[in-house]
Amino acid sequence: MIVERLKEKLGAEKVSISEAERYRHSHDESAHEAVQPDVICFPETRKDVETIMAIARELHIPVTPFGVGSGLEGQVIPLKKGISINFERMNRVIDFSPEDMTITVEPGITRIQLNEQINKHGLHFPIDPGADATIGGMVATNASGTTAVRYGSMRDNILDLEIVLADGRVIHTGTRAKKSSSGYHLTGLFTGSEGTLGIFTEITLKLHGIPEHIIATRCTFPTLEECAKGAYLILASDIPVMRMELVDASSIKQVNAYGNYSFPVKHSLFFEFAGATSAAKAQAELAKELMEDAGCDHWSVATNTKERNEIWKARHEMAYAFRHQKGKRFYGTDICVPISKLPDLVHYARELIEETGLHGGILGHVGDGNFHTLSLFDANNEEERKKAERMNDKLVLKAIDVGGTCTGEHGVGIGKMKYQQAEHGVAVDVMKSFKQLLDPDYLLNPGKIFES
Repeated sequence: MIVERLKEKLGAEKVSISEAERYRHSHDESAHEAVQPDVICFPETRKDVETIMAIARELHIPVTPFGVGSGLEGQVIPLKKGISINFERMNRVIDFSPEDMTITVEPGITRIQLNEQINKHGLHFPIDPGADATIGGMVATNASGTTAVRYGSMRDNILDLEIVLADGRVIHTGTRAKKSSSGYHLTGLFTGSEGTLGIFTEITLKLHGIPEHIIATRCTFPTLEECAKGAYLILASDIPVMRMELVDASSIKQVNAYGNYSFPVKHSLFFEFAGATSAAKAQAELAKELMEDAGCDHWSVATNTKERNEIWKARHEMAYAFRHQKGKRFYGTDICVPISKLPDLVHYARELIEETGLHGGILGHVGDGNFHTLSLFDANNEEERKKAERMNDKLVLKAIDVGGTCTGEHGVGIGKMKYQQAEHGVAVDVMKSFKQLLDPDYLLNPGKIFES
């Protein structure tokens, strides 16, 4: 009945129940169990989204938004089946104002597609989670990435959201003004809500000027602890880095093999400095002096754009180098801790990986205290899976204990639900009250963030 109703109201070309599409919409990049939706819809307008929600309300069918499936915590997995909404056809630019440095887009446009349209105007959208995720998906998880140390997360770069609520109302959460003290901060509430409170149909973003000059560098340290301390030293010295990434030797070795790179197999920091030419050069030179004083044993500067791009291409491929191995699954986390706690937590993470006996790595955007662990386990070995899970539990709870969070950028989804009470306490009840208010029938992405 539901398929017939959707085809009648939307048109058959916007509805699919093919086995290939149901499989594509059953999973993301995580190790969480796949679940196939009953039907997939491909809306082309906000009106289509409103129609889908009207049918979902009428038939009490759950709805799960889908971008490109690059998430890492199972947010797009339709645990209760129902409708999966794919936004790939809603990928238009609605309004672009170079003079205001703002742009309004539909949720299905990807990060690279967006930048292709605005770069020629001397502007860019800098939030870079690595994958070419959709802007809607990035809003849903409050994504950040390698440039977060300078530009923050998605929440810091959104001016307004147009949202279709579960009851059919359409709201705007902000304006195109760069700031406002008017009313509750609904934009912040919906950003990171993972499709559980409403469905985005338009997103207005802040844009930034492309820096005049960019310098990429990397250095290595004898120990992982010294590497983390070096990162802290840069931040404490107030050097305005645009990117600062920590990568342990195990991850360097893995990506060298995966992408045929030749980086020194040592614990490394990758940097990017940007701004006016003289300023960027001065920042890089000061960072070099600080790192050498801190004991780094190798410092190199990318001599051209090709070398600079290769450094960041390799950094983005590191997680894939671990994940995409035949017969293996990966278990990962993305904790974020106060900067002063970073060296201790990185050391603790390395100890935990070694205790498990599993192959794993540590990497992350340490400029804002965020880092990742990746542990590989045999897909058919339940004991190895349990080892990876126990290691993850210990690391996350330690991060929360020192004032950090269970997720710096991947979101809660399925995998981080069990930590919500430990991190937020009675505030979880307040979150649930928002959910109950806006989605009393639990139609929107049920089973995510916290138990229904």
